[in-house]
Amino acid sequence: MKRNNLSDELLLKLKQVIPERRLLINEPLSKHTTFKIGGPADYLVFPASMGEISAIMIITKQYGIPVTVLGNGSNILVRDKGIKGLVLKIGSEMSYIRNTGALVTAGAGAMLADVSCYAAKHGLSGMEFAIGIPGSIGGAVFMNAGAYSGEMCQVVTAVSGVCRNGNIQRFLPAQIQFGYRHSIFQDNGCIVCEVELTLQKQEKPAISQKMDEYTFRRESKQPLEMPSAGSTFKRPPGNFAGTLIEKAGLKGLQVGGAQVSMKHAGFVINAGGATAEDVLLLIEEVQRRVYEDSGIMLHPEVRVIGEE
Repeated sequence: MKRNNLSDELLLKLKQVIPERRLLINEPLSKHTTFKIGGPADYLVFPASMGEISAIMIITKQYGIPVTVLGNGSNILVRDKGIKGLVLKIGSEMSYIRNTGALVTAGAGAMLADVSCYAAKHGLSGMEFAIGIPGSIGGAVFMNAGAYSGEMCQVVTAVSGVCRNGNIQRFLPAQIQFGYRHSIFQDNGCIVCEVELTLQKQEKPAISQKMDEYTFRRESKQPLEMPSAGSTFKRPPGNFAGTLIEKAGLKGLQVGGAQVSMKHAGFVINAGGATAEDVLLLIEEVQRRVYEDSGIMLHPEVRVIGEE
């Protein structure tokens, strides 16, 4: 089936599941990533429930259509040719947050900062580390996101997801196989839809103080005012990517519109009009020169997706 030429029958089936206002055709993904970079998606769909996602997965499997999942698009670099097939953007339509005591349940589209603030409001500790991470909780589970000695694996007690065949499945921590910036969802093709967190009761002022401290540290050190995908490289054992990059004299290094941030060398930013190719070439150059300088090979933390 040709790109941008899905059959009328398939389109009709999708419209039976998703209202037209939540189904975009040939949509530039630069509008849906924090890097502000990315070519078009053949079809971009905004699901509102696990049931809708299940139905979409059954339809796309029937027609052999590839499916790509986006959360907030904050740890993603979409290539310039875009993404073939259907992209599921799990966002505000699935952003509910609720709690029963210390058990917090959040839709995968809920922003981490919102979950962190919700927990604080209810006197629940454990999500303070996430206050400044610019992603959704679904994406955070997918990547086992973390900061300031906190990680999602420390608080997640169950995840409900939809698998490629449309089946809905509940995963417990042992099944999620959390590792450094890794979870089973990177391997099994299942889509994170709902996350259960078990937090700890604590005095609200103590929670707020910790969140304020993390916010100050993040805002003072990171280039939050510029489009980026967050921290570009994984932390090498016993070191820091930003420190190695700065020692190699690479702050401000630029390829096209992509630049190593002058504020924090661990971030590649979109300094204006950057393409995915600019970013990839800059990442390769940073890897090469840091290796020459320190003997340490940096590995990207940003996920690169789309057509080469």
